[in-house]
Formats: sequence, C-alpha cells, structure tokens
Amino acid sequence: MKKKFDICVVGATGAVGEAILSILDERNFPIDNLYPLASANSAGKKVLCQGKQWAVQDLAKFDFSKAQVGLFSAGGSISAKYALIAAEAGCVVIDNTAHFRRDVDIPLIVPEVNPHAIAKYTQRNIIANPNCSTIQMLVALKPIYDAVGINRINVATYQAVSGSGKEAINELTSQTMNLLNGRDIDIEVYPKQIAFNVIPHIDVFQDNGYTKEEMKMVWETQKIFEDEAILVNPSAVRVPVIYGHSEAINVETKTKITAVEATQLLAKAPGIKVIDKREDGGYATPFVEATNHDETFVSRIREDISCEKGLNLWVVSDNIRKGAALNTIQIAEILIEKYL
Repeated sequence: MKKKFDICVVGATGAVGEAILSILDERNFPIDNLYPLASANSAGKKVLCQGKQWAVQDLAKFDFSKAQVGLFSAGGSISAKYALIAAEAGCVVIDNTAHFRRDVDIPLIVPEVNPHAIAKYTQRNIIANPNCSTIQMLVALKPIYDAVGINRINVATYQAVSGSGKEAINELTSQTMNLLNGRDIDIEVYPKQIAFNVIPHIDVFQDNGYTKEEMKMVWETQKIFEDEAILVNPSAVRVPVIYGHSEAINVETKTKITAVEATQLLAKAPGIKVIDKREDGGYATPFVEATNHDETFVSRIREDISCEKGLNLWVVSDNIRKGAALNTIQIAEILIEKYL
C-alpha cells in the first residue's frame, strides 16, 4: 500500500493555496491528514480536497509536529516566522515566497531543472520555490542550456495581475467595467491604472535601477543553474491579463544552435509543449493556451538575425499553477518519493 503523509497548507484560502488544494486533488497526492491553515479570520471555513471537507485551522495555534510536509503560500512575513517553527518541529517546508530563496543553505528548485538539489533540504528542513517568472523561463531554457550552454539571457516579461493576488484581479476587473461604462476608477493596488495599460514596474526599485522582481530573475537563475557566470538582463512589465505570464526571451548560446535543433530539443523536454507554426494564431498565448494547464508553452522559436549565436523564444505559462502551486507539489512529490 502506498505510504500516505500528513500535509499542511499555509495560506489555504488564498489564490495559490486554493490552487494547491485543487492540484493535490487532481494528482491524487498521498494524503492521510490535511491541515488547511490560515488566519484566525478564516478558521472554521471548510475546504474540499480528495472528496473530503477539511476545516481551516488558525495558523497561529497549529502544532506543526502533526505534519510531515508544509506547503507555504501566505506571504514572506508569514513564512519568515512560521516556516522556521514548522522546520524546527520536523515538518519539511516548501515555501512559495521570496523569503528564503537567496539563502545559500536552502535549495531553490524547479523540478524539471535541478531536482537533485532537493537532497540539500536537510540543512534547514526548508525548500524554496522560485519566482514564477524564473520558473517558466528556466523550464524553457534548460534543454538549450544543457545542449549548447548559455552566456547571456535577455528577457522581457509580460506578467498577469494574479501575480499580485486577489485584490489586483479585482482592481483590473472593476477598472475595466467602470471605464467601459464611463465611470471613475479607483487606483489602489498598482501605482497607475492597469486596465487597458501596461506598467513597467514590478516590486520595489533597487539602487541599480532594476526592480526587485527583475533582480530575482538574475539571482535565481544563477542559483538554480549553479552558474554564477550566466548573465541575465530582465525587464518586468505588468499587463492587463488575469492569468498567465508571458516572456520574450533572447539567449546568446556558447555554441550555435539552429531554430530547428532547438525546437526538436524543446519538443522532447519534460514540462514543455511547443506550439510554433509560422501562421496566424500558430503560437501560444497566456489566456487561451496556458491558463489551467501544467505545461510551459514555447513558441516563436527563431534565430536572432542580429547575433550569430542568438536564439529567440516566446514562453507562456500559468503563473498561479506552474509558477507557484504545481511547482510546489512537484517538489513535494519528489521529496516523499526519494527522501521521506
């Protein structure tokens, strides 16, 4: 009989938490007891998973020694406090926030890219889930990196509002409805109107002029590829899309690779679906193709006409699903299969 595990989900009532519960159900994760955890305000609510109703419990009162694995998606300040408590109690934490990603003794994992690094979880009993933008980029680039090496990555992201949480989704939809009906709009979540607009600013500005979201892609790529020499030049942009991040990626490889060779590699790689016909509509888009799907979609594969060893890709993925919830659960599946 397959061994079952006691799992807690921190932030169970949030957008990522809800997706985690849904994917645990879909993938038939071997759950014995499930402990959905949230703030005291949500305690007592019921969530459905694997045909059962589970009562949400108050995170502040939970005894983490009851769970072998903790899936955290409640924000950095919550993880900063409770992930340490959970890890100390013997619960292996898989954390979705940015809080632990740069810690040298905490593995940062994309299962299709560096699953071997999960073994290092024993140093702190914590595993970090990367930024959603980094995840989809590295899933797409891993086959190319392994085949011909990469010197430099230029990437412009087009990121959905769901990356900012439920309030941002509400802001986009309410602004859109109000503008279409000739009414005034409220601007609260973002510094400028997001409906019918794009905002070249995600997270806080750093001293070098890049935003923290952009720098996360630099730091995380080097850590996950275990390659401090790889250069990353990112621009992160918020767009009026609800679900699904898009990226225009240009890489300069160490050895020349043709578009045909790259397409063949990508088509065989785990977690990738290539949609690349050179015709109207022959490419993936965030809403139509990526939303509610597990794969990272790659399109517009073409050689860079300005650089001999350059290659262009268009990459889309569901930021809540693969960019957070699914990646977390894939890590948990490897963890229980190989290490627990």
